[in-house]
This record gives sequence, C-alpha cells and structure tokens, in this order.
Amino acid sequence: GLELLAKKGKDGTITAEEMAGGTFTISNGGIFGSLLGTPIINVPQSAILGMHAIVNRPVVVGDNIVARPMMYLALTYDHRLIDGREAVTFLKRIKSEIEDPRRLLPVSYTHLRAHETGRNLVCRLLLEKKKK
Repeated sequence: GLELLAKKGKDGTITAEEMAGGTFTISNGGIFGSLLGTPIINVPQSAILGMHAIVNRPVVVGDNIVARPMMYLALTYDHRLIDGREAVTFLKRIKSEIEDPRRLLPVSYTHLRAHETGRNLVCRLLLEKKKK
C-alpha cells in the first residue's frame, strides 16, 4: 500500500513502474538548491507542484527593506482538465498553509506562537509530546 511506497521512496528503492499512474506530483527541487523552475507534467498526471529552496530575499515592509525567508512555488497543470481559477486558488491555499503551518493542525493547537516557523513548530510539538 501507500506506506510501503512511502518507505521505498525514502529508501531510494522505489521503481518507475511503482510510481506510474499518479495524477498529481509534488517536486521538491529546493533540497538540491533550486531557486526557481517550471516542473513538467508526466502523462497521465494532471498537475505538478514545484517547491523550491527557501532563501532570504529583500522585501519591502512599510518603508523599510528587510530580509525575509522566501520560497517560490510553481504549479504546472493540464488546462484541458483544470481551469486557471481553480489552479490559482489551490496555489494560494498552499502558500497560505506554508506561511502559517498552524492552519494544518487541529483547533486544539491554536495556542501556538504565530512567529514559529514550520520546522520549529514541529520540533516543539514533538518535545512536548515526549514530556507527556
């Protein structure tokens, strides 16, 4: 099942045949340092989301230019199957969830600090769970 495929993917033993037939892919070129790119759809998939490296970039905040961590996302989709409005709505939702991963958690975690990054949040939650 899915757990076996996930394990094979992590171990690097998954075959092309085992990955065939998917309809959506998430490509994480950021782990290789990719800053921006356009992922290509593999048949029979309908879309692919490319996630790129997080790097500090200059951003205007008020009247100041400050460094902020930024990541580019790229969504390539088959326009015969997916309308542009739905694709952009999906991409905006992904952006929103990445900017504040607390939105992915159950309501019982609303006490989490707004400034925590996703990685810090996960580490803190795991430490809290270990203490219990």
